[in-house]
Amino acid sequence: MTDASTPRQLTLLLACPRGFCAGVERAIRIVELSLAKYGAPVYVRHEIVHNRFVVERLERMGAVFIDELDQVPDGACVIFSAHGVPKRVPEEARRRKLFYLNATCPLVSKVHVEAERHYHAGRHVLLIGHAGHPEVEGTLGQLPEGAITLIESAEQAATVRPCDPQKLAFITQTTLSVDDTSEIVAVLRSRFPAIAGPHREDICYATTNRQDAVKAMAPRCDLVLVIGAPNSSNSLRLVEVARKAGAKVAALIQHVSDIDWRWLDGVSTLGLSSGASAPEPLMEEVVAALSKRFTLALEELSVTREDVEFNMPRALLAS
Repeated sequence: MTDASTPRQLTLLLACPRGFCAGVERAIRIVELSLAKYGAPVYVRHEIVHNRFVVERLERMGAVFIDELDQVPDGACVIFSAHGVPKRVPEEARRRKLFYLNATCPLVSKVHVEAERHYHAGRHVLLIGHAGHPEVEGTLGQLPEGAITLIESAEQAATVRPCDPQKLAFITQTTLSVDDTSEIVAVLRSRFPAIAGPHREDICYATTNRQDAVKAMAPRCDLVLVIGAPNSSNSLRLVEVARKAGAKVAALIQHVSDIDWRWLDGVSTLGLSSGASAPEPLMEEVVAALSKRFTLALEELSVTREDVEFNMPRALLAS
């Protein structure tokens, strides 16, 4: 017989992979090493990654986050965020003789290279992505104005009218929903059979892996919580993926304090994941809070292992 004071049981499924990807780890490490090597302050153009807890920790270490380079004093060190920047930004840094480090994720840089390749081959570029996202702004800024058309939906893909359908290419933002992007690409390929695409998939391995883990988990869940920032594209996509994959309810939280514990009423299986810019301690805090309220049956649901590492800038490696 169960004591009335015994917390009820809750099955907790932990998605794996989750949290930091190699590009995010590299970007954060670039700021940390820059502070250690050059001293504070180090200036960072835009949030290094989309997570306020990461940003606030780096601020406490001496990082100063700014919107544009005119906020950087002469002679200072400046770092470009993981999302990438328009070409005008490093050009301005060079003009002002600022010392800068580029923390752009190498997979975003790959998309920039693809855009250049298509442009020099005489193709108009269709960029599948979300307007206003820093990665999209950075990619748009790789080519002259008008060389890229942004496509945000299958509806736009069905109505876009390029000047020459025979000289057309597409690239994508790296943090999109795999399924939604596939739908848009299918529309474009149907309308423009000659369209050129990436040599390899633009959506990054980490985005794909985290979405696959949530897809595997969601059908078993009454509720899925995704830890991430509201301006984090990959985190928002995880919530969408959970809903489409069969979770009864899915929600984004930034911190354990965002949980409305009434959400757990009637929930027997909870799924938990985190976006690629969410640090693991945020996940640990949620699990600890759950363990105080429930008798947890923990299960880690893993779809793959990640062992990707990206090289650091040479300037930080030199003694």
